[in-house]
Amino acid sequence: MVNFMKRIFVLDFLRGFAIILMIFFNYSVTLNYFRVVVIPYNFLYWFIFPRFIAAIFIFISGVVAYVTYKNCKTKFLQLYFRRGIKLLIFAFLISLFTYFFVPSGTILFGILHFFAVSSFLVPFFIKYDKLNLIAGLLITLFGIYLQFAAFNFSYLFWLGFIPKDFFAFDYFPLIPWLGVLMLGIYSAKKFIGKTAKFQTKSILGKLFAFLGRNSLTIYLIHQPILIFILMFLGFKLFF
Repeated sequence: MVNFMKRIFVLDFLRGFAIILMIFFNYSVTLNYFRVVVIPYNFLYWFIFPRFIAAIFIFISGVVAYVTYKNCKTKFLQLYFRRGIKLLIFAFLISLFTYFFVPSGTILFGILHFFAVSSFLVPFFIKYDKLNLIAGLLITLFGIYLQFAAFNFSYLFWLGFIPKDFFAFDYFPLIPWLGVLMLGIYSAKKFIGKTAKFQTKSILGKLFAFLGRNSLTIYLIHQPILIFILMFLGFKLFF
């Protein structure tokens, strides 16, 4: 989304850092699910850790949306509409893959679904300032409450009303995550102002930035790669 401007190193760096954490966590979930490695339950690891990783991605996405809007206002709606269509296709493929390979944890509204749907919503509130702060805080706080509630209906699961006995490997409803995105939009000016000059010549820093620039591709391929490796090593995952 930042092809129309000079890339901001710190955004790529942070996304690269987050993608490494995401791969580590997702692999641990997969290994635990197939009982290759059994990981005992821990609230900080299983509940807080993945949400911390997602918050980085989504907050940064809000910052990128604001920067993109400021650099190409006339094309912003078109850009984000195309982005939403592309991500919807990828999200559908993720749902299809998990339905056939891990049906008990089928991803119906994961982080790609969230980014796809939010791409169609962002153009309607990107230009507002304090609205993003107030609405972002309210949506986030209400969403935190919903995370600990369960409901007898399922038709609003995409919004954040979690049905009883619901399970998916990846689940990021609009509430609270749209709020995090809006907070990223609101914070963009200050965030960019304080970090725009951040650079590093270290190999690790450049690696993080490279991973950040290619985070979508990495997200799409990292899980199938692990599953095929396990199958190649002789683990009977599905039969």
